[in-house]
Amino acid sequence: MARVKRGFKGRRRNNKILKMAKGFHFDRRTKVRQAKQTVERALVYAYHGRKMLKREQRGLWILRISAAAKELGKSYSKFIHDLKTKGIQLNRKMLADLAVTDSDAFKHIFEASK
Repeated sequence: MARVKRGFKGRRRNNKILKMAKGFHFDRRTKVRQAKQTVERALVYAYHGRKMLKREQRGLWILRISAAAKELGKSYSKFIHDLKTKGIQLNRKMLADLAVTDSDAFKHIFEASK
């Protein structure tokens, strides 16, 4: 069987991994095997982090809406329930933004939900 020198393809694959491993310490950035393991784990954490960011943002929106609704005399859950029964379709991101930046508009929405 003929000898195969795995030059170009393998080197390109390894360099792709090593490029992603920039910023890691010690052997994790210079040796392909350790770099590959670390990069794979980092990609898993990055995926998980994107999901966690969405979760944390939604919690922050709920906290802001809750604080603004309590100032006006109603709990968060009752306020959201009233919005749904009145058919006001604003998402939590927009409500939280209004609660922080434009309290007058939030008050109008609050009054409309009663």
